[in-house]
Amino acid sequence: MTTSIFLTVILMLLYLFVGYFLCKKGLVHTDHVKSMSGLLIYGLSPAMIINAFLKLPFSRDNLLRIGKCFVLSFLVQLLFFFLLMLLLHKTYEKAKYRILTTGAVLGNVGFIGMPLLQTVFPTDPIVLCYSSVTVTTMNLLVFTLGTYMITNEKKYISLKGAIVNPSCLALMVVLPIYCLQLPLPPFLQTGIGALANMVTPMCMIILGIRLSKAKLKNLLTRPFVYYTCILKLVLFPCFTYLLLRWLPFADSTLKTSLVVLTMTPSGAIIQSMAELHECEQELAANVVLMTTLLSILTIPLMSSFFL
Repeated sequence: MTTSIFLTVILMLLYLFVGYFLCKKGLVHTDHVKSMSGLLIYGLSPAMIINAFLKLPFSRDNLLRIGKCFVLSFLVQLLFFFLLMLLLHKTYEKAKYRILTTGAVLGNVGFIGMPLLQTVFPTDPIVLCYSSVTVTTMNLLVFTLGTYMITNEKKYISLKGAIVNPSCLALMVVLPIYCLQLPLPPFLQTGIGALANMVTPMCMIILGIRLSKAKLKNLLTRPFVYYTCILKLVLFPCFTYLLLRWLPFADSTLKTSLVVLTMTPSGAIIQSMAELHECEQELAANVVLMTTLLSILTIPLMSSFFL
């Protein structure tokens, strides 16, 4: 199992180096990243969520398990958020500690988490829905606690943003289709699947482009970034494992899926929010890139302990 996970992570690294190489050779430019990110967030990500549910046979048991995932994934992230806020609240006058908190909780649970779950559970399609649901619960936190952390201003909290975003809208669209078992034309399902398969390569290519323009000295020698890496890649999965281990009402697949999803690096949404609100943009970018690079080592290592 650990070998399969390692190979999956290596494949993601190769995607990243495609973006890095193309940008270094001048074949693509950082000016393209904004458009590529828009395609990823507003086009490919909803397709990924819809495709996950289209692959899952309907049953009340599956619907109940998805509901449990929604509740547990939200609570796991929320509780770790509150734990860090409790421990670090006296430091929050400095924006870097607020970036640390968001970077330690909000992960790349869709674009990287989904292929990891497919590797761990290759014959169980419900894990794709677990990843999709966790993307949605994370977005609920992004536009509430996440925004508050980055700005330190309650006025920027957006309940509308928490609900009206691509992942939530995709879930709202596909749930009635799934529950009512409405058939979609085969060609449409094929098209949605093709878009969904582009998600991880596109995400990693974008990160590769960003990495090609990063100042490696700042990326590698800024100690504060490593604190976030430890919290996100090591302590958060440990916290999740201990929290869920003895829960009687969650099956082992759900528990393992949530632990795997917390192993993922910090999500690019953190960098986007930092740029939007002009708050420690370089630190946020470094957190996303460094956690992604180190996850190549930590994901297989953590998997060997927990899986």
